[in-house]
Parts: sequence; structure tokens; C-alpha cells
Amino acid sequence: MRGTKHILVIRLSAMGDVAMTVPVIRELVASHENVKVTVVSKAAYKAFFDEIPRVSFFEADTEGRHKGFFGLLRLYGELKKLHFYAVADLHNVLRSKIITKLFAFRGKKTATVDKARKERAALTSLTNKVFEPLTPVSRRYAAVFGKLGFPISLENPVFPEKQKITLDLLELLGPKNEQWIGIAPFAQHRSKIYPRELIQQVITNLAANPNYKLMLFGGGKQEASTLKKYAKGLDNVFVIAGKMNLKQELRLISNLDLMLSMDSGNAHIAAMLGVKVVTLWGATHPYTGFAPFNQPADYALVSDREKYPLLPTSVYGNKKVKGYDDAMQTILPETVVSKINDILKKDAR
Repeated sequence: MRGTKHILVIRLSAMGDVAMTVPVIRELVASHENVKVTVVSKAAYKAFFDEIPRVSFFEADTEGRHKGFFGLLRLYGELKKLHFYAVADLHNVLRSKIITKLFAFRGKKTATVDKARKERAALTSLTNKVFEPLTPVSRRYAAVFGKLGFPISLENPVFPEKQKITLDLLELLGPKNEQWIGIAPFAQHRSKIYPRELIQQVITNLAANPNYKLMLFGGGKQEASTLKKYAKGLDNVFVIAGKMNLKQELRLISNLDLMLSMDSGNAHIAAMLGVKVVTLWGATHPYTGFAPFNQPADYALVSDREKYPLLPTSVYGNKKVKGYDDAMQTILPETVVSKINDILKKDAR
């Protein structure tokens, strides 16, 4: 393509963070026909970008050949051969900064995401808290491309069509004659996980509706074992954990009518595919800017700040605050079920 501008996008971290870049990059190439993109991230996330035109993927092997300072130099040397016009650092950590600086020294245009660290610290402070919503992360990503000369709007995003329900899904789940609900009850930190007895009530109550079919998502043997307990005796509840690779899970998620998730990666994966997402928030809060992309504010169910006024106590859920272990119990199972029923009733009309 004549006059093509090749942009390097760096986002090396966790699954949810990488998933949040997808709608923004999709909008970037849709808005600028002269742009092509190479995403640098971990190999596990390649499938996120497979269906986006003019987007390639470059594996950053941060545990192997690209580990450490000399590994970063090796990564830079490999990327340099691809002849980029500009670099978008959507990570803003030491590793991504080094790569970006090296390209800047070569005269390349660069821009780095503003992580609003001071504002996040004020929002999660236990004293003198400033409880105000921060700019959503997706808009911060969009601002990076604007700085590079490629403005984009996220007001009317276009999502991919639902993927075809293939034979492997049909064999596991049967035909899609009901409304499909995904449930992802786990998160990296305990403070973001809805209590087991409460999520069991949610699953049991939803499963009582014959018009619903539920899929439980997780990873690893321990989570799969817990999910099997949640599904026991419920014929319309299926455990997905351990039965699909990421590409298959993406195909399934694209066909969900709704995803129920903690503040975790599954929420962002569903959102990047245009699926409705109800999220449950414990120590964290949507005000941090990490609410799933393009979801109504009332789809986020938060813990009671009258009873727990220091919330949010953390951006990522990794800080423990005495007396706040049970904050998520203030989100009642009937509230969760009612929210899901209301959303799906509107869809069924």
C-alpha cells in the first residue's frame, strides 16, 4: 500500500491488559487505511489479533531469548529490521521504555501511555482519598495514537461478527437453542473474587431458568475442580476450563449472550468481542479506568462503599486492608441474578 505507515505497538503484560488494546487497535486500522500495525506481546495472546486486518504479531519471549537487559537489546535488534514509522508504548514500564527510547534515538516518532500513577494513588489512598473516576484505559491508549498523528474515536466501535459455532463446540455444548451465559468466577487476587457460596447461589439460580445455558471459565486443575463442584447436578451448566485452547475459547465467547466476570481478563476478552459483560468489584473499582470496554456503567456491580468507605483500596487488587476481606459479600447474589435477567430479557424481546 502506497504511503503505508507501520506502527509498532508494545504491550507485554497480563491477558486482560492486552485484551483492552484490541478494540483500540481495531479502530486504529479501520480509521486509517494507510496504517499497518505490529503488536509486540507474549505469544499466548497472538489469537487476540488474528482477525484484525493489517495487524501482525511479534512474540516477545521475555522468559527466554528476550529476558533481561541483553535480551531487550536482542529484541530491539530484531524489531529494528521491520522498519517502523512510529512506536506506541501502551505499557509504560522499564522494559517498554528502553525499547521506545532506543527507537527514539534513531529518530522514530514515539508516544507512551499516561498511566496516571498519581491519580490512581489518590483514588486508592486510605487517607485523603480522591474518589473521582479516572480516564478509561482504552481512551488513554487512543490518546497515544493521537500523539503519533493518528486520531481515533471510540464513540461508535465496530465489533467482529460472532464466529461460527464449529463441530467441537457443538459436541461439547449442543446447539445454541438457549441464551448462553459465560461465568468467570476467578481472578488473580483473592480480594477480587466473589465468595464461593455466593457464586454458587448465582449459578444455581441462573441454571433454574431452562432458557439459559451456562459455561464456566477458568484455568488450571484446581480451578477446574472447583468449577465442577459448582456445576454438579446442573444439566445446563458446562465446565469449559481445561477443555479448549484460547482460540476455541474466543470462538465460544464471541457467541455468548452475556459474560459474568470478576474484575479480570475474561471481562476484557468478552468486551473486545462486543459481548455484554456484568462485572463484580471487590477491592478494586471501575473508577480506576479498568471497566470493560463499551459497557454501561450499571453493568458493574460494586461493593458497598457506605460499609467499606476506603474502597477502592487497590488498582489491581494486590493490597490487603484489615477488615475489608468480606467487602464483596455486600453484592447480593439476587442482585447479580436480577441484573443478568434484566439484560437478557431485553435481548429476548
